[in-house]
Amino acid sequence: MTLRISLRNGEPVIVNGAVLRSVGRTDLVLENSATILRGRDVMKPQDAVTPAKQLYFACMMAYIDPADIARHQHVLLEKLEALMGALVSAEAKAVCVTFAEKVAMGEFYQALADCRWLIAYEAEAIARLVPAGAEAAG
Repeated sequence: MTLRISLRNGEPVIVNGAVLRSVGRTDLVLENSATILRGRDVMKPQDAVTPAKQLYFACMMAYIDPADIARHQHVLLEKLEALMGALVSAEAKAVCVTFAEKVAMGEFYQALADCRWLIAYEAEAIARLVPAGAEAAG
């Protein structure tokens, strides 16, 4: 499996737990299996402030820290249960099921895409709850 990754100047990338930083615009071609995550896909713990973001962070940790997979999977299940309990949309619940299937297969990188969809869905739902003009007043 060949994977081509483009990095911006100065963008970090995690490869098998090592943090690397590109110098100039860089294209990498990965020719074998490895754990790789671009800097723009890395979430800091302090940024995991909503249920969907917490699920993303837990999935990301399971992906980049396989040495502690049992703990990360436990956290993943807790976060997924909490999120699914709060969802009303059948479409969002279906994305959670797809996410769970990918996690069960150990496909954490692919599951991150489902988390990004859930984060966008969550942001839209929260925006609908905030009355127009309320954020300007606060």
